[in-house]
Amino acid sequence: MPKVTVFDMAGKNVGEIELSDAVFGTEPNKSVMHDAVVNYLANQRQGTQSTKTRTEVAGGGRKPWRQKGTGHARQGSIRAPQWRHGGIALGPKPRDYSYTLNKKVKRLAMKSALSSKVLAGEMVVLDALKLDAIKTKSVVAMLGALGADRKALIVLPEIDNTVIRSAKNIPGVKTAVVGTLNVYDILNYDKFIVVKDAVAKIEEVYA
Repeated sequence: MPKVTVFDMAGKNVGEIELSDAVFGTEPNKSVMHDAVVNYLANQRQGTQSTKTRTEVAGGGRKPWRQKGTGHARQGSIRAPQWRHGGIALGPKPRDYSYTLNKKVKRLAMKSALSSKVLAGEMVVLDALKLDAIKTKSVVAMLGALGADRKALIVLPEIDNTVIRSAKNIPGVKTAVVGTLNVYDILNYDKFIVVKDAVAKIEEVYA
């Protein structure tokens, strides 16, 4: 079983925690993690981009000149794609980019992402994360003490608006609850900071 040091908010070592082999000790599967990230990004796309075809552009109802005898190429409308201000040929239209992955693939990708953070030494376990008031300075000080000066993902066992609002304005910092964790966020952030109670919930869900 992999072991990780547990820290308090001041960055002091307060013990160790044994992590589940089934969740944090698997061999990371890069292919599956890639599939999960591509799926997540595709599902985030709004798909609202749109261009007008020649039938949707205003004007162009009259034939610009007669078919023969002018020396010009034949034209049926000044809103054809080859004309300036004409319609767009084969342009994007609103569509749904989302698709689903198999449940087993999703679970394997999540376990691989969690295990990769442990192997890279980028997982930090917090004994507890409690704030008396909404104060960004408190979270900044905690991140500095934990050596998480760059991008950091803070995982809470449940919604805590005091912590979430305190961390909201810090560049490169995101808070998440166990139920909203995804492979993209885990891999995208340099430090994976998890509250001890959240570790137990993650193991309960994915073990």
